[in-house]
Amino acid sequence: MTAIAEPAAHVTEITSLEELRALVGEPLPRVRDKVMSTLVDDHVAWLEASPFCLVATSDASGRCDVSPKGDPAGIGHVVDATTVAIPERPGNKRVDGYLNVLENPHVGLLFIVPGRGDTLRVNGRARIVSAAPYFDAMTVKGHRPIMALEVSIEEVFFHCAKAFLRSRLWNQDSWHPEVLATRAEIAKRLERPEESLGALEAYYGEAYSKNLY
Repeated sequence: MTAIAEPAAHVTEITSLEELRALVGEPLPRVRDKVMSTLVDDHVAWLEASPFCLVATSDASGRCDVSPKGDPAGIGHVVDATTVAIPERPGNKRVDGYLNVLENPHVGLLFIVPGRGDTLRVNGRARIVSAAPYFDAMTVKGHRPIMALEVSIEEVFFHCAKAFLRSRLWNQDSWHPEVLATRAEIAKRLERPEESLGALEAYYGEAYSKNLY
């Protein structure tokens, strides 16, 4: 395991827009102007194909959180041309992102489609709803969501594939999960030291995937 390095002795910090632009330059007009405020057919098709979304939030003081959300394809339910909803399923009850939304409704969403390098970004204002007419449409295996994050869209646009290409995320030759401790081993060391490793392996084993809804 790599040792944690000491803090760098000297770091050059960028503190102004002028410094930032001097390094990265200006975006091309087609990149700058691609942002839209309403969904079009290509956005809707992407949302219908996406089973995974990252939800970025922050509280009133600026403390941030990014929460992964997963479901069958269509996790971003299209309510109308300016509204998308993400169902909430049973979890660990921390609800960090929802706590943030209660203080600060601004959210950023990143919708991912397996095998695709490009992504769909949505920024907007969110509210937490415990019931809505569209909840029936978000039923999975007989279970309606317990609540949903409903986002009023302010910006929607596609993001290029360079990050996924650099990381080789979908290339199975780059996958090496065996270099890491198992989830049970991590839980034993950091979260649940009082439990036996055998019990944790059983908890995170086959049964874990059978209680998702």
